[in-house]
Amino acid sequence: MSHHLLEGKRGLIFGALNKKSIAWKVAERAHEEGAAFVLTNAPFALRLGEMEQLALKTGSEVIAADATSIEDLENVLTRSQEILGGKLDFVLHSIGMSPNVRKKLSYDNLDYRFYLQTLDISALSFHKLLQSAKKLDAINDYGSVVALSYIAAQRTFYGYNDMAEAKSLLESIVRSFGYIYGRSRKVRVNSISQSPTYTTAGGGVRGFDGLYDYSNRMSPLGNATAEECADYCVTLFSDLTRKVTMQNLFHDGGFSSMGMSERVMGFYNKCLDNILPDEW
Repeated sequence: MSHHLLEGKRGLIFGALNKKSIAWKVAERAHEEGAAFVLTNAPFALRLGEMEQLALKTGSEVIAADATSIEDLENVLTRSQEILGGKLDFVLHSIGMSPNVRKKLSYDNLDYRFYLQTLDISALSFHKLLQSAKKLDAINDYGSVVALSYIAAQRTFYGYNDMAEAKSLLESIVRSFGYIYGRSRKVRVNSISQSPTYTTAGGGVRGFDGLYDYSNRMSPLGNATAEECADYCVTLFSDLTRKVTMQNLFHDGGFSSMGMSERVMGFYNKCLDNILPDEW
């Protein structure tokens, strides 16, 4: 059901790849709420994905852009304003990729060239986006920029690898650039720390099935879905959150506040029942 929260607003959405993508769900919800927007992703991702289908469904145009390239970012920001007829009101940064994770390299055996690529793609691209948007004055007063993060920025999670540092850096950029952008242009900058979600990128994390199950058992409300994350993004794009900025907002069913849940403790105790005392 539409509440017309984004009626008349213009946006730019990075990172929709296929129907599993959170960015894809955000685009669908933003469209339902009345927004007009441009879709963008890296050229190779456009070849692999299904974005033309999403563009047709939402009446959007697609522009290829490498988010690590200042030239590409300036082009997509400029072209988006031309297509949409004015400055942007919201931007979604849903970008993350680790070559080390893809190559299944462990954290204590990283390829440092890949490590730098992880940081550039997953975090520095956000700084480049904000810096380019500010220089071009591409976002309206009280516009909203949202990036997607994960609790591994604060806590260690087996298998998340160098993406943990990338998310930590991403959240630091939210605070640092959020202050500057808010002070100078009244633009809001926030990140959403989402539950483990079965996206194409998420599925590449080692042990993801176990991580997803553990998080779901720990969270009093269960894991938040991609569709529910899209709903949350819409509220941050809307005028209902005009004074929310520089925040990392947990959208995880309560997982981030939990120590031990009854469900997990019960599961753990059952496992202990099958272990001999001298094996503890």
